[in-house]
Amino acid sequence: MNNKPKVLLGMSGGVDSSVSAVLLLEQGYEVIGAFMKNWSGDVNGPEVKGTDRIGTSFEECGWKTERRDAMRVAAQLGIPFLTFDFEAEYRRDVVEYMFREFEAGRTPNPDVMCNRYMKFDLFLKEAYKLGCEFIATGHYARVEEGRILKGIDPNKDQTYFLWAINKAVLPRVFFPIGHLEKPTVREIAAKHNLEVATKKDSTGICFVGEVDMREFLKARMKEEPGNVVTTEGKIIGKHVGVNFYTIGQRHGLDIGGGDPYYVVEKRRETNEIVVGSNFHPALFRRELTASQLNWFTAPSPFEGEGGGRGVALECEARLRHRQPVQKCVVSRAGDDQVLVAFPEPQRAVTPGQSIVFYVGDEMIGGGIID
Repeated sequence: MNNKPKVLLGMSGGVDSSVSAVLLLEQGYEVIGAFMKNWSGDVNGPEVKGTDRIGTSFEECGWKTERRDAMRVAAQLGIPFLTFDFEAEYRRDVVEYMFREFEAGRTPNPDVMCNRYMKFDLFLKEAYKLGCEFIATGHYARVEEGRILKGIDPNKDQTYFLWAINKAVLPRVFFPIGHLEKPTVREIAAKHNLEVATKKDSTGICFVGEVDMREFLKARMKEEPGNVVTTEGKIIGKHVGVNFYTIGQRHGLDIGGGDPYYVVEKRRETNEIVVGSNFHPALFRRELTASQLNWFTAPSPFEGEGGGRGVALECEARLRHRQPVQKCVVSRAGDDQVLVAFPEPQRAVTPGQSIVFYVGDEMIGGGIID
């Protein structure tokens, strides 16, 4: 009888999840590797109509290549390997969400929803079916006593993308490399002669990869050209539609000459994009509201309905991945809304993006910026 605890490991074909497999085996776990196939074609439907179309639209992540690399590592380590097809669910819960947000004038973070619905929901359910006690991923984060802590490597910490997952799953989750820095992860991979030791990190949309976001959105969203105006009201160019731009954006404005411009406001009612300098006051805010909250650890006034509106929480927050944490005060503004005030003005506060809260190394929760 094999009495080793069984772990279902998400293997993406990259070095992080591959080294996670190595570490879990060294710690005495029975490991099953699994690849999640979430994306393989264009943006228009739940399936690709024919193999001749695969790779001709937005198959930027090259899922076949990634799965091949994951399979090779699994074979080298002598662990079983499975493939789960979550494409229909990914389109429904992540891609459609992304389009709804852009069409509403907001800028969503699909990686957050990918973690919430794919990696820490559907994937966990597959683990249950296989009799696995735990799941693991190659995220740079740590779980200790039911709490999510920052990854040791400040340049790779991924807790920003984990705020929306169900806290009830944490006792069943491992992040094997969260206590390591990236160079050490690559050293371990090289020591075990893994082909992925020097493989470049993936970037772009979770499971979609690097795409031209404007072209991606054009596949579903109508262009509605309008004026680009300065904060003083001067027309200096044309845009293709306000929903194709985000606050703080510089590239893609197609405005030549002079100092660079940045999007400081989107005026849907007049179909205008307002631009200013990188340091224009319109690009900075001291307060924001956030909703769709998810708390892992928070004072009771921020959970449930009613009461506690006068209580404030002093903590730190991030408004984007890799941003240094910022001191803030969080107070309740509604049943599912908080007001966040910063002593220092924050650049490019963007509706639809995530704000994630911290106390020291602990990620205590997050929400969507209104």
